[in-house]
Amino acid sequence: MKNYFEELEKKIKKKIKIEGIIIVDNSDKHKGHKFFSREKFHLHLKIRSIHLKSIPKLNAHKLIMSVLKEDLKTKIHALEITIE
Repeated sequence: MKNYFEELEKKIKKKIKIEGIIIVDNSDKHKGHKFFSREKFHLHLKIRSIHLKSIPKLNAHKLIMSVLKEDLKTKIHALEITIE
């Protein structure tokens, strides 16, 4: 799991100028939900980025989602994004 989060961080940093990122795994909070799966994560990305703060929030979220497009299909069930 740690390797996957490091991979996500590298993927985001490669495409978007960020100063820092914290990836929080909230998957355990969702055990028992109807569509819960151990193979898919519930993540909260806390991203510090002057660039993302300078563009409209919707555009920043779309940019992040486009970078993680394949992961959202295969490994991420839910994604919360905070831009600082």
